[in-house]
Amino acid sequence: MEEKKREVINLVEVVRKIYSKRRKFFLPLSITFVLSCVYIFSLPRYYMTDASLAPEMESSLGTGGMLGSIASSFGIDLGEMQTSDAITPLLYPDLMEDNAFVCNLFNTMVQTQDGRVKATYYDYLSKHQKYPWWGGIMSVFGKPKDEGRAADSTQFNPYALSRAQNDVVNAIRGNIAIRVDKKTGVISISVRDQDPLICKTMADSVTSRLQEFITDYRTNKARIDVAYYTTLVDSARREYEKSYMEHARYADANQHTVLESHRNKLTALENEMQLKYTSYSMLMAQLQAAQSKVQERTPAFTLLKGAAVPVRPAGPKRMIFVFVMMFLATFCTTLYILLKDEVTKKSPQQEDKAGE
Repeated sequence: MEEKKREVINLVEVVRKIYSKRRKFFLPLSITFVLSCVYIFSLPRYYMTDASLAPEMESSLGTGGMLGSIASSFGIDLGEMQTSDAITPLLYPDLMEDNAFVCNLFNTMVQTQDGRVKATYYDYLSKHQKYPWWGGIMSVFGKPKDEGRAADSTQFNPYALSRAQNDVVNAIRGNIAIRVDKKTGVISISVRDQDPLICKTMADSVTSRLQEFITDYRTNKARIDVAYYTTLVDSARREYEKSYMEHARYADANQHTVLESHRNKLTALENEMQLKYTSYSMLMAQLQAAQSKVQERTPAFTLLKGAAVPVRPAGPKRMIFVFVMMFLATFCTTLYILLKDEVTKKSPQQEDKAGE
C-alpha cells in the first residue's frame, strides 16, 4: 500500500514567495484605493441623534411581587399583558409604517445649521438633499415628466400618494426609527439626517408627535364621553330654562288668583321645573366626572434623554471602508498568486507523466 503523503504548508516559504512577487500588488491595490476613495468620498456625510421617553403606563392589575420580577428577568413585562389599552408600547414602532403618522411630519419647519435652508421637512427632503454623483445622473434619466409638479404639491392624501411623495415617505422611514425596550418600556427615538440641527429638530418633533398620539389614544373614549355629556347638559339646561321661564310667567300672571286649579297648575309647573333641574344637575355631575376622567387618562411623560445637536458625523466611516477594501484586495491578490503558482507547478508534472 502506498502511504499517503501529507502536504505541509511552509508559512515561511509562502511569505517569501509573496514577497518576491510584491510588485504584483501595486496595480490592484492602487486601483482599489482609488475606486474606494471615489466611492466613499462621494457619499454625503450624515449625523445621528436619539431621545429616550418613558410614558406612564396604566395596568388593570398589579404587576409587583415575585411573579413580576421573574417575568421581567425573562424579558416579559406583565404590565404590557395586563394593560387595558389595545395598543401597547410594543406596537409604537409600527406607527412608522402608517402613512398618516409619517405624513404628519411633512409640514414640520426645519432649518439647517448654517441657516441657508429654511423650509418644511418635505421640501427639505425633496429639494435640498445631497446625493452621490451617480445618484444625480440616475435621477435625471429616471424622473417622470410630471414628477416636479407632484413634488411641489402641498395637498396630499396619505393613502394615495404620488411617486415623489411616496419617495419622501420612504426616506423618512429610513431616517427615523422608534424602538421600545420590552423590559423597561422606555421608548427610544433615533433620527439620521445630513444636517445636525435638522437631525435634532426632527427628533424633538417625532417625540412630540408620539406623545400626542399616545395622549389622544389614551383619552379618546373619555373625550367622547365629555362631548356626549356636554350635548346632554346643553339640552337639559335649555329644557330647565324653558320650564323655569314658563313657571315664572304663569306665577306672574296669576299672583292674585285663589282658584284651586291655578294653584295645582302652578304646583305642577314647579314640580316639572324641579325635575328638569334635577336632571340638569345629574348630567352636570356626570360631565364633570368625564372631564376628570380625561385628566386621569392623560399620561405623564418623562424625558429620560433629550435629543442633542450632534457634533461629529456618524458616517460614512471613510477610513474604515478604505482599510477594509484594501484588506480584501490584498487577500484576493495573495490568493490569486498562490493559486496561480500551484497551477504552474502541477503543469510540468502532468507533462512529465504524459511523456512517460
